[in-house]
Amino acid sequence: MKTIGLIGGMSWESSAHYYRLLNEQVKARLGGLHSARCLLASVDFAEVEPLQRADRWEEAGALLNRAALGLERAGADLLLICANTMHKVADRALRGVNVPLLHIGDVTAEAVRAAGLRKVALLGTRYVMEQDFYRRRLEERHGLEVLVPGPADRAEVHRVIFEELVLGKVEPRSKARYLEVMGALVAQGAEGVVAGCTEIGMLVQQADLAVPLFDTTELHARAAVERALG
Repeated sequence: MKTIGLIGGMSWESSAHYYRLLNEQVKARLGGLHSARCLLASVDFAEVEPLQRADRWEEAGALLNRAALGLERAGADLLLICANTMHKVADRALRGVNVPLLHIGDVTAEAVRAAGLRKVALLGTRYVMEQDFYRRRLEERHGLEVLVPGPADRAEVHRVIFEELVLGKVEPRSKARYLEVMGALVAQGAEGVVAGCTEIGMLVQQADLAVPLFDTTELHARAAVERALG
Protein backbone atom coordinates (compact mmCIF):
# COMPACT_ATOMS: atom_id res chain seq x y z
CA MET A 1 0.00 0.00 0.00
CA LYS A 2 1.33 3.42 -0.95
CA THR A 3 1.32 6.30 1.51
CA ILE A 4 -1.12 9.12 0.74
CA GLY A 5 0.02 12.64 1.61
CA LEU A 6 -2.76 15.09 2.45
CA ILE A 7 -2.35 18.86 2.35
CA GLY A 8 -5.31 19.76 4.51
CA GLY A 9 -6.71 22.30 6.92
CA MET A 10 -8.64 24.20 4.24
CA SER A 11 -10.87 23.64 6.17
CA TRP A 12 -10.13 21.05 8.84
CA GLU A 13 -13.82 20.10 8.69
CA SER A 14 -13.41 18.59 5.24
CA SER A 15 -9.91 17.28 6.03
CA ALA A 16 -11.39 15.21 8.85
CA HIS A 17 -13.90 13.83 6.34
CA TYR A 18 -11.03 12.93 3.99
CA TYR A 19 -9.37 10.92 6.78
CA ARG A 20 -12.55 8.98 7.49
CA LEU A 21 -13.22 8.33 3.80
CA LEU A 22 -9.70 7.06 3.13
CA ASN A 23 -9.89 4.61 6.00
CA GLU A 24 -13.40 3.47 5.16
CA GLN A 25 -12.37 2.81 1.56
CA VAL A 26 -9.26 0.85 2.54
CA LYS A 27 -11.26 -1.21 5.03
CA ALA A 28 -13.89 -1.92 2.38
CA ARG A 29 -11.23 -2.98 -0.12
CA LEU A 30 -8.92 -5.00 2.15
CA GLY A 31 -11.12 -5.95 5.11
CA GLY A 32 -9.93 -7.03 8.53
CA LEU A 33 -7.99 -4.46 10.51
CA HIS A 34 -6.64 -2.60 7.49
CA SER A 35 -6.54 1.18 7.48
CA ALA A 36 -5.04 3.78 5.17
CA ARG A 37 -1.37 4.68 5.21
CA CYS A 38 -1.55 8.46 5.15
CA LEU A 39 0.23 11.59 6.28
CA LEU A 40 -1.50 14.89 6.97
CA ALA A 41 0.07 18.34 6.77
CA SER A 42 -2.68 20.56 8.12
CA VAL A 43 -2.13 24.25 7.41
CA ASP A 44 -3.72 27.09 9.36
CA PHE A 45 -6.65 28.27 7.28
CA ALA A 46 -6.58 31.61 9.08
CA GLU A 47 -3.29 32.21 7.27
CA VAL A 48 -4.50 30.95 3.89
CA GLU A 49 -7.86 32.70 3.60
CA PRO A 50 -6.53 36.30 3.75
CA LEU A 51 -4.06 35.45 1.00
CA GLN A 52 -6.92 34.19 -1.17
CA ARG A 53 -8.98 37.28 -0.49
CA ALA A 54 -6.06 39.62 -1.24
CA ASP A 55 -5.19 37.79 -4.47
CA ARG A 56 -1.77 36.86 -3.05
CA TRP A 57 -1.76 33.45 -4.67
CA GLU A 58 2.01 33.15 -5.01
CA GLU A 59 2.34 33.35 -1.23
CA ALA A 60 -0.51 30.89 -0.76
CA GLY A 61 1.21 28.50 -3.14
CA ALA A 62 4.50 28.84 -1.27
CA LEU A 63 2.72 27.94 1.97
CA LEU A 64 1.37 24.76 0.40
CA ASN A 65 4.75 24.05 -1.15
CA ARG A 66 6.31 23.86 2.30
CA ALA A 67 3.65 21.35 3.29
CA ALA A 68 4.19 19.30 0.13
CA LEU A 69 7.95 19.16 0.60
CA GLY A 70 7.44 18.05 4.19
CA LEU A 71 5.10 15.26 3.12
CA GLU A 72 7.59 14.09 0.51
CA ARG A 73 10.38 13.98 3.10
CA ALA A 74 8.09 12.05 5.43
CA GLY A 75 7.54 9.36 2.81
CA ALA A 76 4.35 10.23 0.92
CA ASP A 77 4.01 8.43 -2.43
CA LEU A 78 1.23 10.65 -3.80
CA LEU A 79 -0.25 13.98 -2.79
CA LEU A 80 -3.74 15.40 -2.43
CA ILE A 81 -4.58 19.07 -1.98
CA CYS A 82 -7.72 18.76 0.13
CA ALA A 83 -9.42 21.85 -1.28
CA ASN A 84 -10.76 22.64 -4.74
CA THR A 85 -9.84 26.33 -4.58
CA MET A 86 -6.20 25.75 -3.74
CA HIS A 87 -5.71 23.77 -6.93
CA LYS A 88 -5.31 27.24 -8.42
CA VAL A 89 -1.78 27.14 -7.01
CA ALA A 90 -1.10 23.45 -7.66
CA ASP A 91 1.90 24.17 -9.87
CA ARG A 92 3.45 26.48 -7.29
CA ALA A 93 2.70 24.00 -4.51
CA LEU A 94 4.58 21.26 -6.37
CA ARG A 95 7.71 23.28 -7.10
CA GLY A 96 10.71 21.07 -6.34
CA VAL A 97 8.45 18.15 -5.37
CA ASN A 98 8.90 14.78 -7.07
CA VAL A 99 5.77 13.12 -5.69
CA PRO A 100 2.77 13.12 -8.10
CA LEU A 101 -0.37 15.11 -7.33
CA LEU A 102 -3.80 13.57 -7.79
CA HIS A 103 -5.76 16.55 -9.16
CA ILE A 104 -9.29 16.88 -7.78
CA GLY A 105 -10.60 18.38 -11.03
CA ASP A 106 -9.38 15.44 -13.10
CA VAL A 107 -10.88 12.90 -10.73
CA THR A 108 -14.21 14.72 -10.78
CA ALA A 109 -14.32 15.14 -14.55
CA GLU A 110 -13.52 11.47 -15.07
CA ALA A 111 -16.47 10.54 -12.84
CA VAL A 112 -18.76 12.85 -14.80
CA ARG A 113 -17.66 11.33 -18.10
CA ALA A 114 -17.97 7.80 -16.70
CA ALA A 115 -21.59 8.63 -15.84
CA GLY A 116 -22.19 9.53 -19.48
CA LEU A 117 -22.75 13.22 -18.80
CA ARG A 118 -21.31 16.25 -20.58
CA LYS A 119 -23.03 19.32 -19.07
CA VAL A 120 -22.75 19.99 -15.34
CA ALA A 121 -23.47 22.73 -12.83
CA LEU A 122 -20.50 23.85 -10.73
CA LEU A 123 -20.84 25.27 -7.21
CA GLY A 124 -17.89 26.22 -5.03
CA THR A 125 -16.09 29.27 -3.73
CA ARG A 126 -16.23 32.38 -5.86
CA TYR A 127 -12.67 31.59 -6.97
CA VAL A 128 -13.75 28.23 -8.35
CA MET A 129 -16.92 29.58 -9.96
CA GLU A 130 -15.59 32.87 -11.35
CA GLN A 131 -11.95 32.19 -12.24
CA ASP A 132 -10.95 29.91 -15.08
CA PHE A 133 -8.32 27.64 -13.48
CA TYR A 134 -10.92 25.02 -12.51
CA ARG A 135 -13.62 25.41 -15.15
CA ARG A 136 -11.07 25.54 -17.97
CA ARG A 137 -9.56 22.27 -16.82
CA LEU A 138 -12.97 20.58 -16.87
CA GLU A 139 -13.84 22.08 -20.23
CA GLU A 140 -10.58 21.94 -22.18
CA ARG A 141 -8.98 18.81 -20.76
CA HIS A 142 -12.12 16.75 -20.32
CA GLY A 143 -14.60 18.18 -22.83
CA LEU A 144 -17.30 19.12 -20.33
CA GLU A 145 -19.70 22.05 -20.53
CA VAL A 146 -19.83 23.87 -17.20
CA LEU A 147 -22.64 26.09 -15.93
CA VAL A 148 -22.21 28.37 -12.92
CA PRO A 149 -24.79 30.39 -10.96
CA GLY A 150 -25.48 34.06 -11.62
CA PRO A 151 -23.72 36.80 -9.61
CA ALA A 152 -26.16 36.98 -6.68
CA ASP A 153 -26.30 33.20 -6.33
CA ARG A 154 -22.50 32.93 -6.55
CA ALA A 155 -22.18 35.44 -3.73
CA GLU A 156 -24.55 33.46 -1.53
CA VAL A 157 -22.90 30.11 -2.29
CA HIS A 158 -19.52 31.62 -1.38
CA ARG A 159 -20.87 33.26 1.79
CA VAL A 160 -22.32 30.01 3.09
CA ILE A 161 -18.98 28.25 2.60
CA PHE A 162 -16.89 30.82 4.45
CA GLU A 163 -19.36 31.93 7.11
CA GLU A 164 -20.93 28.57 7.89
CA LEU A 165 -19.51 25.36 6.44
CA VAL A 166 -15.83 25.90 7.20
CA LEU A 167 -16.93 26.62 10.77
CA GLY A 168 -18.91 23.38 10.95
CA LYS A 169 -22.31 25.08 10.76
CA VAL A 170 -25.00 23.33 8.71
CA GLU A 171 -28.06 25.56 8.39
CA PRO A 172 -31.35 24.22 6.92
CA ARG A 173 -32.12 27.52 5.21
CA SER A 174 -28.70 27.47 3.51
CA LYS A 175 -29.36 23.95 2.30
CA ALA A 176 -32.68 25.09 0.86
CA ARG A 177 -30.92 27.98 -0.87
CA TYR A 178 -28.26 25.69 -2.36
CA LEU A 179 -30.93 23.33 -3.66
CA GLU A 180 -32.69 26.30 -5.23
CA VAL A 181 -29.49 27.38 -6.98
CA MET A 182 -28.79 23.84 -8.15
CA GLY A 183 -32.36 23.44 -9.38
CA ALA A 184 -32.10 26.61 -11.46
CA LEU A 185 -28.97 25.30 -13.18
CA VAL A 186 -30.60 21.93 -13.83
CA ALA A 187 -33.49 23.83 -15.43
CA GLN A 188 -30.87 25.44 -17.71
CA GLY A 189 -29.73 22.01 -18.88
CA ALA A 190 -27.23 20.77 -16.30
CA GLU A 191 -27.29 16.98 -16.24
CA GLY A 192 -25.50 16.77 -12.92
CA VAL A 193 -24.05 18.95 -10.16
CA VAL A 194 -20.38 19.20 -9.17
CA ALA A 195 -19.95 20.07 -5.51
CA GLY A 196 -16.74 21.97 -6.22
CA CYS A 197 -15.94 22.75 -2.62
CA THR A 198 -14.88 20.04 -0.20
CA GLU A 199 -17.40 21.25 2.43
CA ILE A 200 -20.54 21.21 0.26
CA GLY A 201 -21.12 17.53 1.02
CA MET A 202 -21.82 18.57 4.60
CA LEU A 203 -24.88 20.46 3.34
CA VAL A 204 -26.20 18.62 0.26
CA GLN A 205 -26.23 14.90 -0.45
CA GLN A 206 -27.28 12.79 -3.41
CA ALA A 207 -30.66 12.02 -1.84
CA ASP A 208 -31.52 15.72 -2.08
CA LEU A 209 -31.22 15.83 -5.88
CA ALA A 210 -32.91 14.19 -8.84
CA VAL A 211 -29.72 14.44 -10.93
CA PRO A 212 -26.27 13.00 -10.09
CA LEU A 213 -24.26 14.87 -7.46
CA PHE A 214 -20.49 14.66 -7.82
CA ASP A 215 -19.05 15.16 -4.34
CA THR A 216 -15.44 16.11 -5.02
CA THR A 217 -14.27 15.09 -1.54
CA GLU A 218 -15.62 11.57 -1.86
CA LEU A 219 -14.38 11.19 -5.43
CA HIS A 220 -10.91 12.47 -4.52
CA ALA A 221 -10.57 10.14 -1.53
CA ARG A 222 -11.80 7.13 -3.48
CA ALA A 223 -9.38 7.79 -6.34
CA ALA A 224 -6.52 8.19 -3.86
CA VAL A 225 -7.23 4.78 -2.36
CA GLU A 226 -7.41 3.21 -5.82
CA ARG A 227 -4.02 4.74 -6.62
CA ALA A 228 -2.55 3.67 -3.28
CA LEU A 229 -3.71 0.08 -3.67
CA GLY A 230 -3.21 -0.08 -7.45
